[in-house]
Amino acid sequence: MEPEAIFAEARRQGRTALDEAAGKALLAHYGVAVPRTTVVRDADHVAAALDGLRFPVVVKVVSPEILHKSDAGGVSINLKTADEVRDAIRAMAALPKIRSAHVTGWLIEEMIPSGQEMVVGGLRDPQFGPLVMVGLGGVFVEVLADVAFRICPIARLDAEEMIDELKGVAILKGARGRKPASREAIIEVLEVQHTFFTEL
Repeated sequence: MEPEAIFAEARRQGRTALDEAAGKALLAHYGVAVPRTTVVRDADHVAAALDGLRFPVVVKVVSPEILHKSDAGGVSINLKTADEVRDAIRAMAALPKIRSAHVTGWLIEEMIPSGQEMVVGGLRDPQFGPLVMVGLGGVFVEVLADVAFRICPIARLDAEEMIDELKGVAILKGARGRKPASREAIIEVLEVQHTFFTEL
């Protein structure tokens, strides 16, 4: 789906943020590899949706009222059969924060190998214009706010410097026996983010 159509549909639904499926479709359009994903309305539609997906899978709630899915109990991982997927959807649907929200469906996607979680984003600052951001993901960004920003347009050197500015850069290099993260992949996504913001 083209970016214009993705944004138009989000506006039609009255959203102020893209849901995960739409966000990943947007990333895929710009060349970022994303897991194979499908969305079902409820547990009764699981069997057909799983055709073509490789187990194990993860299931996540889709709701415009729930942006932080894990906080609501809306994520279930490492599901290995259709029955496990159905059971997970029914269990999550019964949770208080999900039961009281407007749920539009359930995202099912292939699980990817474990690795270092990263966050890449951007914003339009009223004074400086488009900015891109990179940081260590998960608790690192939420608790430590370990991020770096640059004003667009950025060059490869800018992306490299952003990574090196992170307090946790040693983690990306493979500290304490950890497998090093792909620096090249992070740079590529930053370059995509820059392209996205300059094209809009």
